[in-house]
Amino acid sequence: MNLVKLLLIHAIVTFAAGVVLLVAPDLIPRTVGIRITSSVYLVCYLLGTSELGLATLSYYSRTLKDAQSLRVVSLSFIVLHASTAAVEVYAFLQGVSPIIWANIALRILVVMLFLYYGLYKTSARSCKSQDYSGESPIIILVGERF
Repeated sequence: MNLVKLLLIHAIVTFAAGVVLLVAPDLIPRTVGIRITSSVYLVCYLLGTSELGLATLSYYSRTLKDAQSLRVVSLSFIVLHASTAAVEVYAFLQGVSPIIWANIALRILVVMLFLYYGLYKTSARSCKSQDYSGESPIIILVGERF
C-alpha cells in the first residue's frame, strides 16, 4: 500500500457512494434504519454530487508530485472522515442502528491510512528530498512552509 493506491481506492469507493446516493437516495440511510421520503432526496442528491467531486479530487491527486499538495489533500480527507465519524457516533447516540459502527470503524481506518501515507510518509519524503532534517513533520505540515 502507498498513497497512490490509497487515493485510487478512495476515489473508487467515494465515486460508488456518490452514484448510489444519486440513483437510490434512500439506500444508504436505510441500511442504518433511517427512513427518508422523496421530499428529502435533495439532501442525498447534494451529498452524492459532493461525493463525486471528492472522488475526482482523490483520483487526480494520484498524479501530484508535490509533497505539500499531497499533504493538503490528505489532511482534507482526514478532516472529512474524522468529522463524519464523529457525526455518526452522535447519530448512534440519537438512536440510529448499531450497524453504523461498521461505517465508523471504516472511517477511522481511512483516517489512520491518510495520516500514515498522506502526512507521515509524505512528510518523511519531503524531509529527505528538501533537506528539512531536524524539523518535526508537524512543523512542516502546519508551520511556515504550509
